[in-house]
Amino acid sequence: MPITSAEGSADSVSAAEPIMLELVDEDGRTIGTAEKLSAHVAPGRLHRAFSVFLFDEHGRLLLQRRALGKYHSPGVWSNTCCGHPYPDEPPFVAAARRTGEELGLAPALMREAGTVRYNHPDPASGLVEQEYNHLFVGTVTAEPHPDPEEIGETAFVTPAELDALMAEYPFSAWFLTVLDAARPVVREITGDAAGW
Repeated sequence: MPITSAEGSADSVSAAEPIMLELVDEDGRTIGTAEKLSAHVAPGRLHRAFSVFLFDEHGRLLLQRRALGKYHSPGVWSNTCCGHPYPDEPPFVAAARRTGEELGLAPALMREAGTVRYNHPDPASGLVEQEYNHLFVGTVTAEPHPDPEEIGETAFVTPAELDALMAEYPFSAWFLTVLDAARPVVREITGDAAGW
């Protein structure tokens, strides 16, 4: 299980510009917008999100360890990429955009894998993930070049290596929820031999 540290520098984003999210109802219909941090303050406001799972040619899942400077869930391991579409941005477009921004690569293949709705409090920060999450699964052929402001480390893991990592390190509160929801498409993409 090779783990790679993130290196390099990132462009700074002005803290004065609020990042807006789409608020949604229980059926995923847009009902408004909210500033990103305010949508995560307990009890949280249901908003649109996405989660990406990318696999290499050996069927290993690309994980990221969130940078220590992140305001939410810093330093924990999680799926390849996750985030929030901007208002009116299609989730697929947002997922591809953020994968490039965070990991410095583009998926060779990426397809929709359904949606999942959850409510996960983060005990460390007190923030809440109240999300209607669009799932995407795909493949990657390039090596990641992570933005160190976003990602501390990356690793490609087999299912057994994932189990070992989860036994030793903390993972994001949403990780198992989104992975389990995406598994049918993960198995289609990786094949039976990969063991997902």
